[in-house]
Amino acid sequence: MNTPLKPQQTSLPRWLHWLPFGPVPAMTAEQLALALNHYLIIDVRTPQEYQKSHIPGAISLPLHRLNHARISHLPSDKPVICICLSAHRSKPATRRFIKAGFDAKELQGGMLAWWKRELPLES
Repeated sequence: MNTPLKPQQTSLPRWLHWLPFGPVPAMTAEQLALALNHYLIIDVRTPQEYQKSHIPGAISLPLHRLNHARISHLPSDKPVICICLSAHRSKPATRRFIKAGFDAKELQGGMLAWWKRELPLES
């Protein structure tokens, strides 16, 4: 007599949530440029990358320092846009914010897309 197999849990190990694979919600550089003041912009690049140039109003919060305690101290009245150089580090950061209850997206193409369109910068 065959007994039905129970489905296995498919939840990912915690460390896999930090991998830059798989889609997350995103917006284009043009869309963000038109609505900068409506978003909390989190730049997850290194402090050195951030200092060279960043999107006006962006907060530097490097991916390796992104944890629940730091996220919980951020304002939650605006949706979050996570930014990195090429939209690889921003994927796990976006997932982390979504898991913390934020409405979060990444900048599609990262700073490379922003620079290519010659959008505003601070340094």
